[in-house]
Amino acid sequence: MKIVTAYSGGLDTSCMIPWLSENFGGAEIIAFTGDLGQGEDLSAIRQKALNTGAAMAVVEDLREEFIEEYIWPAVMASAVYEGMYPMHTSLGRPLLAKKLVEVALAEGADAVAHGCTGKGNDQVRFEVTFQSLAPHLRIIAPLRTWELTTRESEVEYAVERGIPVPVTLEKPYSIDQNIWGCAIECGEMEDLWTEPPEDAWIMTKDPSHAPKGSVELIIGFDQGIPVSLDGRPMSGVKLLEYLNDLGGTFGVGRIDMVENRVVGLKSREVYEAPAATLIHMAHTELERITLDRVTFNYKRKVSQDFANLIYDGLWFSPLREALQAFVEESQRTVTGEVRIRVSAGSARITGRRSPFSLYDEGLATYSAGDTFDRTTADGFLKLYGLPYKTVAQIRRSAGQPEFARRKNGAAK
Repeated sequence: MKIVTAYSGGLDTSCMIPWLSENFGGAEIIAFTGDLGQGEDLSAIRQKALNTGAAMAVVEDLREEFIEEYIWPAVMASAVYEGMYPMHTSLGRPLLAKKLVEVALAEGADAVAHGCTGKGNDQVRFEVTFQSLAPHLRIIAPLRTWELTTRESEVEYAVERGIPVPVTLEKPYSIDQNIWGCAIECGEMEDLWTEPPEDAWIMTKDPSHAPKGSVELIIGFDQGIPVSLDGRPMSGVKLLEYLNDLGGTFGVGRIDMVENRVVGLKSREVYEAPAATLIHMAHTELERITLDRVTFNYKRKVSQDFANLIYDGLWFSPLREALQAFVEESQRTVTGEVRIRVSAGSARITGRRSPFSLYDEGLATYSAGDTFDRTTADGFLKLYGLPYKTVAQIRRSAGQPEFARRKNGAAK
C-alpha cells in the first residue's frame, strides 16, 4: 500500500508518519509539503519527514499559485468570514489537497491522508477536495481514530520516538501560518475570558510597543487585484511580504474572535493578518467609488456567500465557480489607488482615486460649482414616498390612523 500524506512538520503530522507505518504494515509513506509562504526551512522539514520514516518527501513552492489562484479571487470577492476572518487557512487547504491528489496520481498511491482533527474545519476542506478531484482514492484521517486523544499525549508519543516537535507542554500552541496570515489555537486561549498571551503572537508586535508616529502607503489595484505599492509595480509575493512586515511592525491585523465552525460548534480563534487587513480595507474602499450603489450592495451578499463556500471547504464546487464569474465581471472597473495611514494598532483610509470613479464633485458639493438640480428632488420624493403615503391613507380610511403599536405583545 502507498499513502500520500500532508506534512507540515508540526505536532500532528510529526506523529502521523510513524503512526501510519505502525498501523498500515508495510505501507510506503510519501510526505507532501507545500510552501505557502509559512517562512519555515522547508529543506529541513523535508529531511525531518525522511528521518521520521517517509519513503519519499515532496516539497513544492506554491506561493505564486496560492496568491494568483486563491488569494486574489478572495480579495476580489471581498471574502471575509463572519466579517472578521480573511481565511488564510481556509484558502490554503484546497490548494494543498489538490497537490496531494496530483502526487498520489503521479506515484500510483492507493490513499491520501491528512492531519486534521475530528472537530475541525480542515477535515472538511481536505476530504471534500479529495472526493471532488479523485473519488477513487481512500482517505485516511489518523486524528479521528488514533489513541492520541490529547495534544499532551501526542507530545509524549513524539518524545518517545525521538521526534522533535515545535510545541511543549508549557507552550502547547497550534500554529498555522502562511503568507496570508497566521492562526493560533489551544492552550490558555480556550478560556474565552483569557487574553492571548504575548508569546502566542507570531507576525505582529504589541501595538503598545509599535514605533511612534505613522507611515503612509498607497496600494494600487488593477481590476480588483493589488499590483503596486506607492506607485511601484510589485509581485504578489513581494507585496504581501512587505505589507505583512509593515503592518506587523505596527501591530495591525490582530484578530480575536469566536467563530462558527462547519461542524456546528463555536471556537475561539486568534489570527494575525497584517497584509490581508490592509488589502481588504483598501479594496473595499476602491469599490465604494467605482461600483454603483445597487451593484456594491448586491456584491456584499455575494461576498458573504463566497466566504462561506471557502470556509466550508467548497472551493471546487460549481457554485463557487459561478459566483467567481460574477465577481470578476464586477471588478472590471475596480482600478485605482487607495492611500492608508498606518500607526500603532490601527490603519485608516486617507485618500482614494480611480479613473472609473463615480464620485462627481460637482454633484456632491454644497459650495460654488454645484451642478445638482435641486428642483428634481420634489418629484423624486413624491414618487419615492408614494407607497407609504398610500398605506397611511388606506389605514386612516379604515379607522386606523397610525401604524400599529405593540405593547406587552398585543396590538394597540
